Parts: sequence; C-alpha cells; structure tokens
Amino acid sequence: MQMNSMRTHLLGGLSPRQFLAVYWQKKPLLVRQAVPGFTGLATREEIFDLACDPDVESRYVRYRPDAPGESSVEHGPQKRGRLRGKREPWTVLVQGLNLWIAEADALMRRFDFIPQARLDDLMVSYAIDGGGVGPHFDNYDVFLLQGIGKRRWQIADQDDRTLVEDAPLRLLRDFRPVHDWVLEAGDMLYLPPHWAHNGIAIGECTTYSIGFKSPTARELAHGFLDWLDEHLCLEGMYADPGLALQDNSAEISPAMIDQAARMLEGIRWSRADIAAFLGGYLTEPKPNVFFAPPAEPLGRDAFARALAAYGGALDARTLLLWSEQAGFHINGEALACDPADRGALAALAHRRALDAGQPLSPRLLDLFHIWYEDGFFHLTNEPSP
Repeated sequence: MQMNSMRTHLLGGLSPRQFLAVYWQKKPLLVRQAVPGFTGLATREEIFDLACDPDVESRYVRYRPDAPGESSVEHGPQKRGRLRGKREPWTVLVQGLNLWIAEADALMRRFDFIPQARLDDLMVSYAIDGGGVGPHFDNYDVFLLQGIGKRRWQIADQDDRTLVEDAPLRLLRDFRPVHDWVLEAGDMLYLPPHWAHNGIAIGECTTYSIGFKSPTARELAHGFLDWLDEHLCLEGMYADPGLALQDNSAEISPAMIDQAARMLEGIRWSRADIAAFLGGYLTEPKPNVFFAPPAEPLGRDAFARALAAYGGALDARTLLLWSEQAGFHINGEALACDPADRGALAALAHRRALDAGQPLSPRLLDLFHIWYEDGFFHLTNEPSP
C-alpha cells in the first residue's frame, strides 16, 4: 500500500495504470513536487569526483546557442580544473549514477511500474548558470527530476527533426517550443520519445534523468543475428557430384543458387529462441560494468546463517530477468532453475532483495552463495562496493 501511495505521489496523483494509459509514450506530464524535499543524491564535489573517475562514463558539454556548430562535447574522464570554469556556460553529465550510489539505485527502482527490461539507468547533469546541451530529441522515454536549483525546460512536439550539420551534438536546427516551464527542486517532467526539449540552467543546478532502453530494429537484428550465430547448428557441406559443364565459367549457376538456398533454409528460429535471446541481450552488463567480489567471502554455511539473519540484495549492477518461455537470465547468462524455485527467484527478480528469515531451498542457497562470491549479490549487513 505504501509503495502504491509513493508511486501515486510521484505521478502527480495518477495511479501507474492511469499514467500508462494516458501519458506513457503519448504526451508529456509535468508533476510539481513529485518528490517533496528532494535536492539531489550527490553533492557537486561527489559528482565531480565521479566525472573524473576513468571507470565512470561522463561527458562535458559546452553548448553555444549563438553558434551551435561550434558547441563541444568531451568524454571522460574529466579534468578537475575544467569543472571550475565560469567564463562560459557548461554542463557535465555522469551516466549510470545508480551503479555508484545506493540512493540513486533506490530512486531508479521507484519507477518499477515500467518493466525492468525497459529500465536503463539514472544520469545526473550538473550545470552552471546558462548551461545545457541544447535543443534535441531522444529516442527513448525519460523522467527529468530536478535536484538543486532551477532549470527552464522548453519542449515541442515537432515533425521537423533536421539536425545542425557538422555539430558534435545532435542539435535541432529549427526548434519551436510549445511549452515553457521552470522546474524547481523536487519537480519532475516526463517526456515520451521524440519530444524535442531544451533545458537551460537558472543558476547552479542538477537534474536527475531516469532513462529507458529503446533499441532500434536494426540493433535488435544485429544482436539476434550474433546470438543465432553462436547457437545455430547447420550440418552438411556444399557438394556438386553431378556438376554439368558450363558455357561460361564465371556464371553462378541456377543449380548453385538452388543448393545454397536449400542449405540456408536451415536458418530458422522460434518464439522460444527470441525469448532466450532477449533474456541474454537485456541482462548483458554494459562494457564499463565490473563486479567486485567480497575481499574475504564467507563460506557457504556462514553465508546461509548471515542471509537468514540479515537478508540480502542483488548488486546494483546485477540484471536478473525472466520469461515463461526462456526462464531466468542473470547478467547475460541463462540460469538453470528447478521448477520448485521459480517463485522465489521471480520474487527476487522483482523486489531485488530477500528478507531476513525467508525460507530457501538448499539449491537456492548454493546459487546465491555463488552469486555472492561473484559480486552479483550482497548480504544486507555488508556494504556494497
């Protein structure tokens, strides 16, 4: 009941069902005080520390509205001195904040009325007065939650998405806003895909962006064909014992084409294959994600006692999803599961945590201990790395 109340407040009095029916991928929603009292999850110095860390994905952006083509973007790690400049407006963006700050992961999980299979990450942008990334559009849904300070948002639902030529950023050449709002700490704006928007910092400010995965058909096709290449087993070899003499030796004969076509007919897939592909594809960690096993892991029995006493949780980096057809996948790998354990695993995948004293089969205890040793799972009384 408390979680439903939090979601309703987050969505401006709408239930998740109402939000999905009326707004999701249809039109924007502005919510004043979606998270009352919210002023962010990290201080300016903590954001700068992350931006300078080579293991963290970051971008430093200077947008020049007077000369968009001369705007610039530099990928991290950033240099500390650059983050002190005041001569021109700038923005620094830190991707995957949920991987580094537990409170950021908790905030992102408040949006679990959208399937986890679609949830991507939480990004924070810090800007000095006038900073922003310019008018642009995204191909995915996003919730923009204001931290410290104020940001002016101009948005437009325009068909003209022509970009500024040769600009290092995907900037709209002709931006025509239809709404103009100033968001203060705790306010939130939801934008569906392709809604053009331009955020301009009013003084020093931070914005927390909860983004969602929206792979293109081409990206899915590439991923699936790679998966198929690993899992497909075609037998036989091209042979032509009845080869007939050709008048022109450079011709690819109809007979060769026919035989190749018959051989390639073996490339087939089912709905179950697609489910198995999606399980691995959607749980595959990003290239910059690494897991940190405990320095001195507990043995299996000691782990079981600690889990019973304190409970445990999936690491913020761990992706655990399931489907009826393909079962469970964790961090890109299929997971063998006894049917009797499916309910407990599905609950863990949904809640991402286990309560103290929760009864578990010996099979699940063994599995969770392996995950614990790999850094996929942590005991509740043990700080995550």
